[in-house]
Amino acid sequence: MNTSTVDLWEIESQCFAGGFDCVCGIDEAGRGPLAGPVCAAAVLLPKGLIIPGLNDSKKLTDKRRRELYDVIVSEAEAYGIAFASEQEIDEIKILQATFRAMERAVQAMGVQPDLALVDGNRAPALGLPVKTVVKGDSLSANIAAASILAKVTRDRLMEELDETYPQYGFAIHKGYGTKRHYEALTAYGPCPIHRRTFLRKFYGEV
Repeated sequence: MNTSTVDLWEIESQCFAGGFDCVCGIDEAGRGPLAGPVCAAAVLLPKGLIIPGLNDSKKLTDKRRRELYDVIVSEAEAYGIAFASEQEIDEIKILQATFRAMERAVQAMGVQPDLALVDGNRAPALGLPVKTVVKGDSLSANIAAASILAKVTRDRLMEELDETYPQYGFAIHKGYGTKRHYEALTAYGPCPIHRRTFLRKFYGEV
């Protein structure tokens, strides 16, 4: 299905018609990797803003994501980006760590939305009304924008961490469980940014 940028405002328009005036979108990046934090972003775009090419970050090239990142942070009425660390992921598990990152992202916006549209089917407790949207990063302008901010921010962090831990190839795979990553884990063992709970099947207890 080809989703035009105009179509991305349909869900928000329904929310506006329902009495919600300030509607933000929230998405995350990095739930699946073996290393690094999970990142969440919350975005409040001006109503009806058309950003050509805006879409689910996973459907865009890295170059296009980074171009759109600059447009979004320039045009957004408000946005917030936040992390939950690999230690938090190990302590409270990935779902709750993701929710914690989302809560921090909303707080970082500096404004209080009337409603948060959250990608997926699980609703975090944000202290405001939440509407979950399955595949929301392809259906909502604000969620799509949030998906791009979260993805680009996390990718940049993993590229920086690659300089500290160059043997793992984080700049290439961003912490995901690729063949190269598992080969590096076999050769070097885990480093401080690895999620220990994600490595149990590979190593046993670590």
